[in-house]
Amino acid sequence: MTYNSTLLRLLDERGYIHQVTDAEGLDALAAKQIVPAYVGFDATAPSLHVGNLVSIMLLRRLQQAGHKPVVLMGGGTTRIGDPTGKDEVRKMLTEETIEANIASIRTAFERFLTFGDGPTDAVMVNNHDWLGKLGYIEMLQMVGTHFTVNRMLSFDSVKLRLEREQPMTFLEFNYMILQGYDFRHLCQAQGVRLQMGGSDQWGNIVNGVELTRRMDATEVFGLTTPLITKADGSKMGKSVSGAVWLNEEQLPAYDYWQFWRNCDDRDVGRFLRLFTDLPLDEISRLEALEGGEINDAKVVLANEATKLCRGEEAARASEATARETFAAGGLGEDLPTIEIGSDGIRLGAACTALGFTASNGEAKRKIAEGAVKLDDDVMNDPGLLITVAAGESRKLSLGKKKHGVLKGV
Repeated sequence: MTYNSTLLRLLDERGYIHQVTDAEGLDALAAKQIVPAYVGFDATAPSLHVGNLVSIMLLRRLQQAGHKPVVLMGGGTTRIGDPTGKDEVRKMLTEETIEANIASIRTAFERFLTFGDGPTDAVMVNNHDWLGKLGYIEMLQMVGTHFTVNRMLSFDSVKLRLEREQPMTFLEFNYMILQGYDFRHLCQAQGVRLQMGGSDQWGNIVNGVELTRRMDATEVFGLTTPLITKADGSKMGKSVSGAVWLNEEQLPAYDYWQFWRNCDDRDVGRFLRLFTDLPLDEISRLEALEGGEINDAKVVLANEATKLCRGEEAARASEATARETFAAGGLGEDLPTIEIGSDGIRLGAACTALGFTASNGEAKRKIAEGAVKLDDDVMNDPGLLITVAAGESRKLSLGKKKHGVLKGV
């Protein structure tokens, strides 16, 4: 359909829209007033990862279109765990850990959003502030009457777990009720009219829309993005070495930059639309490049995505490191580095310590394949003891794209 509001036109042009509960109604609302909208994030780690980035960019686009982003941190729901897409019960976290994770996660949001007290400034809220105050009987009386077990059993998050004969605790079974109540509470307290999220959250979002309508006769809306996978079908949040974290403490800027630089040729245009602020006409030009020139577009993607998440200086330094490492054959300053004492380190252990491999077993396999080089010479013995003189450095490489520094101390 053709949208009248700046918000839905922007989201549509850049490929964010998968499902909307009432597209015409939301379009009309966004065309006439500021729409406060939220996305929920659980605080299970000190950092979100690239798999969460499309939802963060949704909030950024919302603010760019003149509306108000509400970042909902699940201080309460993290204590339960979203069963969606999970085969196992989530590990319980302490209150102190959850609070520390929320504080750490906020630092990433501050790069993507403008926070403050203005009508379109972003705010961050914690659902433990209201869920933690609800009595169990009160919750059952007020919210439980609007959910049927028949309907709850029909949701994929429940069906898949039961079909696989994986246990689902009663605690997890309540997650969808609490998420629905979040929407209703935020509508009352913050004037929120829209919940956004990934396509796997559609059922939970619809629950919140229906609960708010039943309890308060208020019309609210839901919008989901398509499932974001890479061209090879793998999950967006993962790389060969594990999760691609947004925070510097969990992943160095150079590795973050390299994740984008190493993307599949087929993903360049889509990722530029979703994860950068480049104008659409410039993106069209870049994605039309062919042959070796597509690598220039990948560098632009890496620079723009890194600039948003880590800052302009981190993007420049990462590009310079890559140029020096690959073009000049040197050792760039931002390459992952480990310090080596007088006892040295075994080759397989060095691969794992630098994050090239997830285990020493994987390192052995890569070495056996001839994929590991020390100072550009192929190595074939995982037990090789590498020594580095104090003040000197040696380069360790896995394939053509992963490089690290062994620094003698």
